[in-house]
Order: sequence, then C-alpha cells, then structure tokens
Amino acid sequence: MLPLALACTPDSSDAGKDSPSPKPTEPTSASSAQPSVAQPPELDKTETLAASQHETLGSRSIEFDKGKQGDALIVAVRCQGKGTIMVTVKPVNVGFPLECVAGEVTTTYNQVGVKGVENKGTVSVQAPSAVRWSMTVGRGEAAAPEPPESPDAQ
Repeated sequence: MLPLALACTPDSSDAGKDSPSPKPTEPTSASSAQPSVAQPPELDKTETLAASQHETLGSRSIEFDKGKQGDALIVAVRCQGKGTIMVTVKPVNVGFPLECVAGEVTTTYNQVGVKGVENKGTVSVQAPSAVRWSMTVGRGEAAAPEPPESPDAQ
C-alpha cells in the first residue's frame, strides 16, 4: 500500500499549504462576488498549471503531463448542482468525492503527494448530469506534514 498525503482546503490564497489531512470545504454562495463554475479554480503563484477543464456537464477524463520529482499534484474542482461527483487520479489510484449543492458553488483543493504523482496521468470526474463542474490540475511543492498534537495541548 502506498503512503497517502492528501490535503483538501477551501478556496483561498494559501490553498494546498494546509495540513496534509483531508479537510471538508465550505460551500460558497453563487453571487457576483464569488467565483463562477464556468471558470476553473485558480492556482497560487507558486504552483504551475498541468491541465484545466472549463465548465462541464457529466463525466470526463483529463490528461496531465509529467512533472518534477518531489512535486505534489494539485487537483482543484469547482462544482454546482445537486449531487456527488467522484474524482479519481490515475495511475496513483487516489480518489475523493465532492458533494455539490444546487444554487451554490463549492470549490475544493486537493494536494496529492504519493510516489508516482510526478508521472503523467489522468484525472477522471464521474458526475451526475445535473452537476456542472470545472477543474484545474497543477503541480507545486508538497506541503510539510503537521506535527502530531501533544496530548497535553488540551
């Protein structure tokens, strides 16, 4: 079994720099001040684009090129519509679900830091027809794991 480092963070300027533990995202309202699902999520200035997909309905696979040794793979997905989408990264066999909400835009950033993510691969999204989504695949420096919490910290 491969060790897994996966970080999910809400849309923010320091996306992908949080804990390597999965974190749920908070839905954001689909207002003029919020991002639109029509545009793929943005990467921060330290990350490089590997692939992107503008607004899509239904399922699709997107290929990405080989990256530098030691870099993490960033998979950022934005969705709107009632339903759950499943995102799978091959060939490293990492996946995550994303619950999408009608009338709200939800964005999640996932950082995958397992052996093999530096190779070329495919990100596949399985989505119900009622869900609109967009995606950005990037590469960046792997986030350092947080030290374990001390039992005395409470």
